[in-house]
Amino acid sequence: MAHANINNRQPKSRLELEPHQIILRPLVTEKGIHRSTRHNQYAFQVNSLADKVSVREAIEKLYPNVKVTKVATQNRKGKKRRYRHRLGETKSWKKAIVTLDPEHGEIEFF
Repeated sequence: MAHANINNRQPKSRLELEPHQIILRPLVTEKGIHRSTRHNQYAFQVNSLADKVSVREAIEKLYPNVKVTKVATQNRKGKKRRYRHRLGETKSWKKAIVTLDPEHGEIEFF
């Protein structure tokens, strides 16, 4: 039985997403502001089909004056919620923490 090579994995989807479809919104929180001032890291909610390479390319296209050095992604599980007398769950989503090169600028949200 032949084993699949890990380096030649197929992507989750063959869809080609535009940069504005990959980066859904910036996550502006107290922790995110702290990261941006101290470590030059920014958090974004991204499309669940996006991988690290596509997130890097999308950030560099949407913000042309920055250079990405590192991308870390997290799959965030939805939380259980109640609405009236029914139980439900919020959607699961993907978060990307992008580290920028300090010499090539920063991202201003406000």
